[in-house]
Amino acid sequence: MFKKFGNVPRYIFEMVRPFRSALLSMFFVAFVWAIDLSVRPYVLKMMIDRIGEMPREEIMGALTFPALLFIILSFTLSTSFRLYDYFVQYKMIPSLRKKIAVNAMSHLLQQSHHYFQNQFSGSLGNKVSDLLMNIPEIIQSILDRFFSHFLALTIAIVTLFMVSPYFALILFLWAGLFTLGAYLYAPHLTKLADLWSNLGSQTTGKIVDVLSNILAVRLFARPRQEMNYLEKLITDTSEAEAALQWSNMKMWFIYGYSFAVVLGLNLFLLIKGYQEGWVSIGDFALVLGINSAVIEFLWQLAREFSQFTKQYGRVTQAYRTVYESIDITNSPGAQDLEVASGEIIFDQVTFSYSNAEPLFNNKSIRIAPGQKVGLVGYSGSGKTTFVNLILRLFDVTGGKIMIDGQDISKVTLDSLRSAIALIPQDPSLFHRSLMDNIRYGRLDAQDREVVEAARMAHADEFIADLELQYQAMVGERGVKLSGGQRQRIAIARAILKNAPILILDEATSQLDSITEGDIQDSLWPLMQGKTTLVIAHRLSTLLNMDRILVFTHGVIVEDGTHAELLEKDGQYKALWDAQVGGFLPE
Repeated sequence: MFKKFGNVPRYIFEMVRPFRSALLSMFFVAFVWAIDLSVRPYVLKMMIDRIGEMPREEIMGALTFPALLFIILSFTLSTSFRLYDYFVQYKMIPSLRKKIAVNAMSHLLQQSHHYFQNQFSGSLGNKVSDLLMNIPEIIQSILDRFFSHFLALTIAIVTLFMVSPYFALILFLWAGLFTLGAYLYAPHLTKLADLWSNLGSQTTGKIVDVLSNILAVRLFARPRQEMNYLEKLITDTSEAEAALQWSNMKMWFIYGYSFAVVLGLNLFLLIKGYQEGWVSIGDFALVLGINSAVIEFLWQLAREFSQFTKQYGRVTQAYRTVYESIDITNSPGAQDLEVASGEIIFDQVTFSYSNAEPLFNNKSIRIAPGQKVGLVGYSGSGKTTFVNLILRLFDVTGGKIMIDGQDISKVTLDSLRSAIALIPQDPSLFHRSLMDNIRYGRLDAQDREVVEAARMAHADEFIADLELQYQAMVGERGVKLSGGQRQRIAIARAILKNAPILILDEATSQLDSITEGDIQDSLWPLMQGKTTLVIAHRLSTLLNMDRILVFTHGVIVEDGTHAELLEKDGQYKALWDAQVGGFLPE
C-alpha cells in the first residue's frame, strides 16, 4: 500500500540522509557527552584520593593535572554543544522540516479525486504538520538520547569495572532488566500511542468539518447536536491518552523503586569495600556519581520513551494517510497530449465506483471536433461522471477514452488537464486575492488580461465595488463572496485559460437571469472553435447546442439537437415539459 518508502523507519531515514554533517555532529556530541559522564566523576575520584593521600603543602601541585583535566572536559563539552546547535538546530532542523513538508505536499497533490473525497482537508493538514514537527524530534530522541545514553551506560559499566566487577555487574544487570522491560513493553505503548494519535486526528478533522459548515449549524439551530456528535470522539481521544499515560505511570513506578534497590546495593558494597580496603574514599564519589548520573538519565530516558511513542504514533498515522499509494498516475513513458481539433471518443468504456454495479457498460460515443454538446438527465444519471472520466479524475475499468486519437491513460495528467477548462457548479477559491484567483487560469497572464477576463465574466461589476478591488482577499474557499460571484470568478479563470476543450457543469446555475444571459453572450464567442460539453438542469441554456445527450443510469438514451429531441417525444421531451421555472425536477 505504501510504495514510496516502504515503511516508517525507511521514510525517516530517506528524509534525514542528506544531512550528513548534522548527523556526524550528533554522533560527535553523543560520544563527548557519554565519555564526560564517566570521566568527570573519575577525575573527581582522583582529586579526592590525592587530597586524602598528600600533605597539605603538596595538594596544589598534586591537583593541578586533574583540575586542568576537569576544566578541559567542561570546555570540550560546551564546545561540542555549540557545534550541535549550529549543525543541528540551525542548519538541519529547518531544512529537514522544509524537505518533509515539500515531499508530503508533492505526494498529496498527486493523489486522486477519490482519495480527497474520503479525507478531511483539516485532518490532512494536521497529518502533514505531524510529520514535519515530530520527525526531527524522533531523530533527536534516537541519537541524542537513546544512542548517547546507551553509549554512556557502556562506558560507565567499563569505568565501574575498574573499581570492582561487583559495581559493574549491578549496573549491568539493572540496566539490562530495564532495557528488556522497555523493549517488551514498547509494542503495548506504541499501540496505545497509535490509537491516541488516530483518534486525535479524527477529532481534528471533524472539528474542522463542523466549523466549515457553521452556517448550516446556525440555520438549523444544531449546536447541541454537533456537540453530541463531537463529544464521543473527544471522550474516546481523552480516554486513549489517559490509557497511554497510565501505562507509562506503571512503567515509571517499577522503574522508580528499582533505583532505591540499586543505590542501596552500591552503598552496601562501598562501605564493605572500604572496611576491607579494596575501595578508596574517592571511589565513593566515582561510584555514587556515575550511578546517580546513570539513574538520572535513564529516568529521563523513560519519560523520553513515553514522548517518543507518542511522536512515533503520530508519524505512523500521518505516514499511512499521506503516503497512501496513488490511484491515478502517469503511465510509464507517458507523452504530453497534443490537441489539434478536440475530438473525444469513448471506446467500449466500462466504469463503476468501487465494487458497485457498472455505471457505464461498454459505452461508445464520438464527440466531433469543435462540437457543442449538452448533457442532460436527472441527478445521478452519469453526466458528471462522464466529464470526470474525460478529466481522468477516475480511471475507466474497461475500454479507453481518446482525445484526438490519443488514449488519455497514456498521456501525462498535467497535459491532459491543461487542455481542458472546467467551470464547476460550486467553485472553490483560494484564500488569496481576486487577482491571484483569476490568474490561476494562466499564471503568466498580465494584469490587463486578468481584468479583461473578469470583464467578460461580468465579475468586474462587483469587484469595482470592493475597497481593495482586485487585491481583495476572498476568504477560505471564497466564503466572502456569494455563490454567483464565485461562479463569475471561475468563469473568468476559464476565459483566461482558453483551453481547446471547455466543460461547463451548471456554470451559471447561481446567477440571476439577466447576468446569466450576459455571461452566456460572453461565453458563446469563447466556445467557438472549441469542443464544449455543457451540463445543465436549465434546459433553456442548451437551445443552441449542436447536440444534446440524454443520460439515464449511465446510458445515453437519446442523442440529437433540441428540436430533434422534442420531435421524438421521448425522455427529453418529458423533461422539457416537466420543467418548472426553467429547472429540471430532481
